[in-house]
Amino acid sequence: MKASKILSIAWDNLKQRKLRTSLTTLGVVIGITTIIAIASLGEGFRLEVRQRMEQGFELDVLIVFPGSFTAGLTGGFSQTDVENITKISNITAVTPLITIPTAELYNMTDVKLGAFTVGAVNFTEMKEILPLRFRLSNGTFPQPGENQSIVLGYKASKVNETMVAGVGDNVSLIVKSGNYVVYTGNFTVSGILDKGGTSGITNFDYWAFIPIETALEMRLFKDKPEPYQIILVKVSDPQYAESVGREIENLFPPYSITVFVPSALMRQVDNILNIVQMFLVAIGSISLLVAGVGIMNIMTVAVMERTHEIGILKAIGAKSRTVLGMFLAEAVLVGIIGGFIGAFTGYGLSYGLARILSNFMQPQRQETVLQAPETQRMQISPVFSPEWTIVAFVFAIIVCIIFGLYPARKAAKLNPVEALRYE
Repeated sequence: MKASKILSIAWDNLKQRKLRTSLTTLGVVIGITTIIAIASLGEGFRLEVRQRMEQGFELDVLIVFPGSFTAGLTGGFSQTDVENITKISNITAVTPLITIPTAELYNMTDVKLGAFTVGAVNFTEMKEILPLRFRLSNGTFPQPGENQSIVLGYKASKVNETMVAGVGDNVSLIVKSGNYVVYTGNFTVSGILDKGGTSGITNFDYWAFIPIETALEMRLFKDKPEPYQIILVKVSDPQYAESVGREIENLFPPYSITVFVPSALMRQVDNILNIVQMFLVAIGSISLLVAGVGIMNIMTVAVMERTHEIGILKAIGAKSRTVLGMFLAEAVLVGIIGGFIGAFTGYGLSYGLARILSNFMQPQRQETVLQAPETQRMQISPVFSPEWTIVAFVFAIIVCIIFGLYPARKAAKLNPVEALRYE
């Protein structure tokens, strides 16, 4: 019998039992919907995390800290350390950074500025290393020799969204050590940094920067052999980031420094998210296996109900493989219909879940005296992969065939004489 005829008979048999067919197909639909929704949401979440990391960190910039995150970031770096790092191959720029503890900024009316951190940098080197992050919205960067100039972050120049210090204004910098004031100086605002708005180590919205030469003249750092707390290293290509990071570590005693490599962190996070996604898809696949058990149960009952019909078919010359093909065709049709419907419902469910999850993961804003750096709204958008859709669709058909094979073989092996006598 031709395949088209077998499919036609199978389709007619399914239509005769609409409720049973619908319930069996529903199990397949639920399985495919779950797989596609989880897979697309996982891809969307992974893409969102990757974009957040790319916004928060430059993949070609390494950040070197003294000490470790577990034991504590203590100590510092000397100018010799900076020069030794500069000699490593595949490095295009290196600059040290000083963070000034207990530093406070006030405008000329004694209003405290919103700067959480005051740093001392070489502005020329910072622009070279972080061209997209370290850029101005207004004003200019200090030129060499302008040691009493200061650059404010986008939020550092404001208090409760009100501008309290602009380009050309004078501000007072007070540095304390315990209860004692160790430095007081007046600076002229030469520029305001552009808004960063992303979380990360290189978000400078709440920073203020002075020339590194000025900080080195302060009593806190003047006689200190290791005045630098951070070293920024720019590599020629992100693919060299990990190898350069290992070379930097080899310059120092074991466990004495920490090299933060954004590209390595991104790869690890991506691998973790991929494992989680596969785990969730595997859980979703269980529902499809449950649907397969339902198909086997329903088709076994169908074989018992249609035993007399099978006997007639075999009595008029139908071969065993024809009967086998008829029942397998029913299973395949259930898989095709369920997979087709499940693909569309999976897309719809993923959009609904993405909207719900995006609302749940919004940052909670709290009004405090010191406003923390703002966190961007997290928006998850499903990413539909044709590969996942095809895999889920084929998986549905395979499951239906596997679980439909036993009752189909049972029908094909029926003895026609006994089948005709079956009531």
